[in-house]
Amino acid sequence: MTLILTNDDGIDAPGIQALQQAVKGKGVIVAPQTHLSGCSHQVTTHQPIHVQQRSEFAYAVAGTPADCTRLALTQLVQNPHWVLSGINAGGNLGVDVHISGTVAAVREAAILGIPGIAISHWIKRPLVIDWQVASRWTTRVLGELFQRPTHPGMFWNVNLPHLEPGSPEPDIVFCKPSIQPLPVNYVVEGDHYYYKGEYAKRDRAPGTDVDICFSGSIAVTLLSL
Repeated sequence: MTLILTNDDGIDAPGIQALQQAVKGKGVIVAPQTHLSGCSHQVTTHQPIHVQQRSEFAYAVAGTPADCTRLALTQLVQNPHWVLSGINAGGNLGVDVHISGTVAAVREAAILGIPGIAISHWIKRPLVIDWQVASRWTTRVLGELFQRPTHPGMFWNVNLPHLEPGSPEPDIVFCKPSIQPLPVNYVVEGDHYYYKGEYAKRDRAPGTDVDICFSGSIAVTLLSL
């Protein structure tokens, strides 16, 4: 099974290395050269995209996550079966999927007819992500999702919880995405407006991915174009 790995945190981010570890080193990495979190589904169409081949199975792309998926599926990788995006440092829950470059990479895959899975790790401050744990949980989730049938225009969004060290293994819960807005606010200094949204205080309607993840389980939602 040929796997394409990408992200929006950049090719040198620890999350994509944890994802590669989760698939036992069997992925072809096609990822942005730099950090592009929050770039959504932006694509490059009016200028060339530089691609640096770092190894037989790793390409650094001077473009967006959606660009990476496009290049991987049409130019760089033969007969791909899945596009996996992540592991993102930060949650991509509910309406975040419309902002997220991580999710855009697998949405682009769905557009091009290839199934995809986006994986993110919510950050519950002041805790720090343990990437070895995140990799282990991701292996569990992928083992579950690879066995499920795929449907055209559908893709998966996975959010890992942030638990205290030594906590029991989290359950995998299939749920619906929240459609409630993020808590948006700004600090004003003169003519400058600084975004100040308190992510952990967002709506937690029971049964939604936000509530499931914040409650300590792995939230899995099935999204469609």
